Amino acid sequence: MKKSALQIARAAYQPKLPKALKGSLKIQEGAPTQSVADQDAIAKLFPNTYGMPVLSFIESNEVKNYPAINAGVILSGGQAPGGHNVIAGLFDGLKALNKDSRLYGFLLGPGGLVDHKYIELTQDIIDEYRNTGGFDIIGSGRTKLETEDQFDKGLQIIKELNIKALVIIGGDDSNTNACVLAEYYKKNNTGVQVIGCPKTIDGDLKNEMIETSFGFDTACKVYSEVIGNIQRDCNSAKKYWHFIKLMGRSASHIALECALQTQPNICIISEEVEAKNMSLDDVVTYIAKIVADRAAQGNNFGTVLIPEGLIEFIPAMKRLIAELNDFLAHNSNEFAMIKKSEQRNYIINHLSSENSAIYASLPEGVARQLSLDRDPHGNVQVSLIETEKLLSEMVSKKLAEWKAEGKYNGKFAAQHHFFGYEGRCAAPSNFDADYCYSLGYTAAMLIGEGKTGYMSSVRNTTKPADQWIAGGVPVTMMMNMERRHGEMKPVIQKALVKLDGAPFKHFVAQREQWAKETCYVYPGPIQYFGPTEVCDQPTETLKLEQA
Repeated sequence: MKKSALQIARAAYQPKLPKALKGSLKIQEGAPTQSVADQDAIAKLFPNTYGMPVLSFIESNEVKNYPAINAGVILSGGQAPGGHNVIAGLFDGLKALNKDSRLYGFLLGPGGLVDHKYIELTQDIIDEYRNTGGFDIIGSGRTKLETEDQFDKGLQIIKELNIKALVIIGGDDSNTNACVLAEYYKKNNTGVQVIGCPKTIDGDLKNEMIETSFGFDTACKVYSEVIGNIQRDCNSAKKYWHFIKLMGRSASHIALECALQTQPNICIISEEVEAKNMSLDDVVTYIAKIVADRAAQGNNFGTVLIPEGLIEFIPAMKRLIAELNDFLAHNSNEFAMIKKSEQRNYIINHLSSENSAIYASLPEGVARQLSLDRDPHGNVQVSLIETEKLLSEMVSKKLAEWKAEGKYNGKFAAQHHFFGYEGRCAAPSNFDADYCYSLGYTAAMLIGEGKTGYMSSVRNTTKPADQWIAGGVPVTMMMNMERRHGEMKPVIQKALVKLDGAPFKHFVAQREQWAKETCYVYPGPIQYFGPTEVCDQPTETLKLEQA
């Protein structure tokens, strides 16, 4: 297969590691932990893995001999840059423990474990995928490991291959499932360890011990490059408003980070909209006012960044969607039998009066998108809702009203973009290449030390890599109870943008100037080769959070 010059050059890149992982190490234990909320309920559900301490690896002079270990690895959920380096780090770490250790990759996600589809990952295969984007080494999938029947089927192949540990690389739901699996295998004395790795470009899997999820850095750099290109075009033609929707269903971390990197005229932060109890009309008016103010200066152009999950953060819309999710979860069969032309009225007639009125007021297209097939968690697929078009149409309508009243005399023409898949399989930045390799290597060390129910953790990430702190955090520590498919279930709590946090405060301090003036920044493509201050920088979010 032909390779690009970049692929050839990146294959030679050697990811950096925390100092403690470069030789003999020992574990330093913190205090016992508890879940972020619903402590009694979580402790009751996870009696064998609840309350474990946070772990840190520190350098040691003691030389240990580890037995050969067979491990399995699963890529779960959507792709994120750096997944291949997690697997490479895991492989190298297992071989460092004992050269006879072996690694098996389960194919196409958790379904590969249940269906016994796997390959052995050898040195030749691993070397082919170092520092590359994508999950194509073994593929990914969205099968959810939830039932004891699945756990037992997985255990059959685990025993057959003499696997002692399973590493699940995924987001909050995948790691929740990993924790459930760890609890089940420990309760039944199977001797199988389960370790998670924090993956999601959305950035919403983080806490004091997981500073960032892998893939976020690269995805934001890819999106920011393209936003910069659009802003250069915008400032050249001076005739379009570009409405740009970005990944981020449950949190606005990507939108905020891209705004910090590119300085658009407008960036909507879903968490702020919810905190201020803003209506859809409030959001539209906010955008329209900035468009009108720029038009008054002769600037009929600009950029607007929108998180894909915005609709769910508008409180009235959130109440509607919550009721809609519950209603469709319990009436899915009946709803499927109704003609498409009659589905809208069926929903209107079965919702509460407040939500029925809101649903009836929505444009036909948006109403239809809200009632489409649910995602695997039973929720509205917000990425299918064309929020960028909805907002630009409503802004256009409001500006037309203002023009009729003599309050506005500009021109308004919109272009629409949605950046999602473009960032998910990019070749990882230096940061993600190093971070992911360290996460995988750390997972191997957790396996070597006999741990289960932990997520691999690498901290102190704004410092040079040899100063990073590697260790493990109990997955139960991140959990709370949430409603899923109409039932309360344990899940890892999503990390939202903190409105009192340094990144958001920095954004707020700048946004008025960005709205009035054309302050665009053009970050350019990810830089791999050159000065450290250009190539090895973490995200603006991390720098501000860790300052």
